[in-house]
Amino acid sequence: MSVNPYEAPPIEAEVIGVRSGRREDLKPVAFYQKGIQICILFYLVFYAVTFAVPPMWRFIPAIGVIGVAITGFVFVILLAMKVYSPVLGILLGLLTLLPCLGLLSLLIVNGKATAVLRENGIRVGLLGASLWEVEEAVRRGASA
Repeated sequence: MSVNPYEAPPIEAEVIGVRSGRREDLKPVAFYQKGIQICILFYLVFYAVTFAVPPMWRFIPAIGVIGVAITGFVFVILLAMKVYSPVLGILLGLLTLLPCLGLLSLLIVNGKATAVLRENGIRVGLLGASLWEVEEAVRRGASA
């Protein structure tokens, strides 16, 4: 067993696109992206239902849109703080609360999360990255 006490410790590979540069931050990015994708789906469903119901009942999908906007606000803030600067994260989060710009904000942050995960070798499908696959990639990167 030859261990060199003067050898430099192994350098962990830095993660691309995450502000902290730590591999452990890929797990929250993938989780928050899934939340944002669910918000995008519900946004589209509630907007479609708004046009499908009679005018008297349009307040019901409007309440759903408000709920999705608040949930999206939380997920956008959390994800944007991981991949963007704090100021831009808060700005994108606030845009989420505006009716049509909210969907655009969700799409922008979702695109950035997809790019970050793909740059780090994680496959991203229609419903985001598999959380199990992200866990494996983090474990592989930590042991390499």
